[in-house]
Amino acid sequence: MRAFPRVLFDEAHSESWTVRREVAEAINPAHPDDNSYARAAELLRHLGHTVTARTSGTLQPDVLAEQDVLVIAHPSGERWERTTGQGSPILSGEELDAVEAYVAAGGGLVVLAEEEQDKYGNNLRDLLARFGLGVGHTTVRDPGHAHQGVATWVRAERATAGGLLAGVRDACFYRSGVLTVEPGRDATVLFTTSATADPAGAPLAVAVRHGQGRVVAFADSDLFGDDSIDDYDHRALWGNVVTWAARVPEDGAAAGARDAVKAELFARLKDLVEELRPLQVKDGSVPDEAKERAAALVERVAAAVGELAPHFPHDAAYLEAVRADLAKWAASGLGVPDFLDSLDLFHPDTQRVDGLEHLVVFPMYTQNGNPNRNLEAVWIRTIWPDWLARLEAGGYDNPMFVPIAFQDFTSGYDTHSAVLFPETVAVRQTPARFTWGGIFADREAARFRRVSAAAAETLKLDLPPDAARLLASQPLAEDTFVLWDLVHDRTHSHGDLPFDPFMIKQRMPYWLYSLEELRCDLTAFGEAVKLEREGVPHARYVQHAVLFDRLFRFPISGDRVRNYDGLGGQLLFAYLHRNDVIRWTDNRLSIDWARVADGVADLRGEVEKLYRDSIDRSKLAHWLAAHELVSAYVAPHPASVWAKGVEALPEEQKAKVDAVLPDEFPLSMFYEALRRKLTDVVESTKGLRA
Repeated sequence: MRAFPRVLFDEAHSESWTVRREVAEAINPAHPDDNSYARAAELLRHLGHTVTARTSGTLQPDVLAEQDVLVIAHPSGERWERTTGQGSPILSGEELDAVEAYVAAGGGLVVLAEEEQDKYGNNLRDLLARFGLGVGHTTVRDPGHAHQGVATWVRAERATAGGLLAGVRDACFYRSGVLTVEPGRDATVLFTTSATADPAGAPLAVAVRHGQGRVVAFADSDLFGDDSIDDYDHRALWGNVVTWAARVPEDGAAAGARDAVKAELFARLKDLVEELRPLQVKDGSVPDEAKERAAALVERVAAAVGELAPHFPHDAAYLEAVRADLAKWAASGLGVPDFLDSLDLFHPDTQRVDGLEHLVVFPMYTQNGNPNRNLEAVWIRTIWPDWLARLEAGGYDNPMFVPIAFQDFTSGYDTHSAVLFPETVAVRQTPARFTWGGIFADREAARFRRVSAAAAETLKLDLPPDAARLLASQPLAEDTFVLWDLVHDRTHSHGDLPFDPFMIKQRMPYWLYSLEELRCDLTAFGEAVKLEREGVPHARYVQHAVLFDRLFRFPISGDRVRNYDGLGGQLLFAYLHRNDVIRWTDNRLSIDWARVADGVADLRGEVEKLYRDSIDRSKLAHWLAAHELVSAYVAPHPASVWAKGVEALPEEQKAKVDAVLPDEFPLSMFYEALRRKLTDVVESTKGLRA
């Protein structure tokens, strides 16, 4: 789990809480829930976090450097609490310095204090003072906002509508103190006491940035204990604050190491291919006037492939066939190239090993990139982590799916293209079947992060901590897209399908393509909801990725001529907006995060009903019904013939398709404005690599 936080619970300073259930049972046999954070730790593990306990020793810089979040949960002297019994509740001066430096360098700190703070004999006040926070020595009472009628069990007031409290409406603080914030400190108060409490309007939970790191402090430690974490929205609050505080790994952690020798050899091959490519015309052939020069280059390209081949021993037969196809192309006069023999021997689908690299050399066009069949050289790396392999083998079978990342590439991929498909290769005849398809998860992730981050900033969208982490972390985003692509890709051939789900050879109105792609994404979202419940941590992030890419990037990318991916995003936005899941008010976008999953599921239900009903419809009736579904949420062009109904359509079927306007469903005013603001950002993703 390369992109998930490492969380360290300090249990070496006589903390009153332990993540080890057996220790809680030993120190408090009658009621271990009063000392156990085992369920809180398990929740974090469910989210993908690694959770460990520090049971002895001091908090040294080398210990902290290996962690992303440090949790200190109510150290106490034995007189007042049952504790882990390890060490003093007082952090030494060196430890205070080490923790402050760790946070300043990017680490996260979560501190849980208590009511009547001074009596416990710890120095949390000294620790929090390093970050501009303090703990008051008091016990809050609020009979008017009491849990179960207990005046000291205080139902807190939500103090911010920010993303840090996404999915959190209510929380209860049991026998709580209060916090203070240093004047001038840029802090976010999460919860306060009510106006009728004593003391009134006082902070109970505060988040603050310090240097490159983050700190969250609570004035009560009971709310996340085993007997309280399921009260109100404590589980969501706990997951949010730990995720928010956690250090984000550097982007470079996503990329595979580049072998220096291979890199030098590939650079030579790349230079030769780049010199050859301008000599080719659209079908890949070389005109007579350039053949002599091209033939010499092809010979050198073949030699360069031969030099690289020993570095890819698993592809020996394929690379030998590439050299043979290059030689045959040159010998036949450099006409339309034919690389069927080498294509037949390239099977990355049978070699799905994490980190395995391939050298790919074919004359081919690149989807959403170069339409010409130029020679390309691509150095790729397979992404196939164990957790993904288990999912694919255990119910999400997709033997053709090959997630990959760029190591280097020639000009055909200095574009928006993010796929490597065998059907794009120049061959003498189409193979009986294709057995693999490669998707560049690194490019998908990088452009998703760039556009979504810009959109969130432009629209003033306050992100939940997990969504913010997804946009900040390339490794997490890559793994997220690998899972999304796995489920999306296999969905094309599953379900009630009234037509060929891939529609490659069918000529039909483009909104049919749009609904099919959207159906697969809505299905991937629904599967991600299920997988999250089953403990697959990446699934939580797939939901954000589907939502953001569909809402933000797809509608404003590409031109408006039959832009079926864009239309799918428009439909999702309009549906969620119509149902008040998304709101655009005061030039700010807000999302009701608790209702997103149900909203997506409802739209998926409408699309699936269209499919199911259309099995019994004629083709034209299906086309019209699909147009009506989209039109119910996205306004068609005022000049649309299709919007006028079947009586307005021409008789001949080809003419019916020709009657579709190039932009049958134009962008709304919202998207027109967003597109103008983000055009440069979208264009900057051309040729993007991690």
